[in-house]
Amino acid sequence: MVTIALLAIRDHINSTTVAMGELLVVVLVATIFESPAALLASLLAAFSFNFFFLPPYNTLSISEPENWVALLVFLAVAVTVGQLSARSHRRALEAEGLYSDLQEAFERVSEAEAIKRSEKLKSALLDAVTHDLRTPLTSIKASVTMLIDENQLDPREATLEPQGRGELLEVINEETDRLNTFVESMVELARLQSGDLLIRRASVTADEIVLTAARRAKLLRKTHHLTSEIEPSLPPISVDPRAIVEAVQNLLDNAAKYSPPGSSILISASKSRDRVRFVVEDEGPGIPEPEREAVFERFYRSDSSTGGLGMGLAIVRGIIEAHGGQIWIEAGKKGARFVFDLPINANGR
Repeated sequence: MVTIALLAIRDHINSTTVAMGELLVVVLVATIFESPAALLASLLAAFSFNFFFLPPYNTLSISEPENWVALLVFLAVAVTVGQLSARSHRRALEAEGLYSDLQEAFERVSEAEAIKRSEKLKSALLDAVTHDLRTPLTSIKASVTMLIDENQLDPREATLEPQGRGELLEVINEETDRLNTFVESMVELARLQSGDLLIRRASVTADEIVLTAARRAKLLRKTHHLTSEIEPSLPPISVDPRAIVEAVQNLLDNAAKYSPPGSSILISASKSRDRVRFVVEDEGPGIPEPEREAVFERFYRSDSSTGGLGMGLAIVRGIIEAHGGQIWIEAGKKGARFVFDLPINANGR
């Protein structure tokens, strides 16, 4: 139906408008139905885009080389957005089931209080999901629009260099990873809450953990000054390196989110009795003492929250405690100071 409607005004619109219309259909199909339907819609959208709207019309051949780029980018984005939207839809249905269970449990304790809390949780959850889905999708759409517009120009009028095209494709790649990370965080939080986190221990040093986390925080380093202080000759610890690096990276991201651009973020490691102590300290407004325990609860969002689902710190606590460690918040010199200890031995005692 959308294709027929667009065909009627084909001579009065450009291929960018066509692409956005076709992508909208893919997203709607993925939201309502399951992944196979989204994949079929993506392939049909690519066929329609090529057959009806890329010259020569009504054939599967493409006359201009740059139109191949437009078609391939459109197909990649359509498939990616369709699959991610379908996956998010499934996770939303699962979240609704969990929410229903939570509401019933609250009603057994106090029906009036349960309704009040569950509605607040539902509102926060829906707001956060909307934000975490809309932001990357907006970036993907903007990048694709620029690429398609550029491909409609005569090569002599092109304004984007190969480097510029590469940067737009990198945005699409990074934002797709961001959507995938969002879904994986929901799954990981569920595993942590149920005690199903699989820990693969290995001997690793504090230096390796800090350096790996800092290397992954490349966007943070563009806006903040990241410094580290590692005590010499620290003993290795027996942990799951991937999980601990993720915990540190979440703390760094949280510090960057709540501290002003250009400020410093310090990550340090030192020995504390039979444990290794890690500290992430920022120069933001800090966290009031009454909230220092609450921020580790899942879906918690304070009045000063900058958005997000409120899962990051809940995941961090789950990872640390699964390793036999502890995490807490102190008042830093200027901002918040997140501290966690990990046992040196493998038994977590």
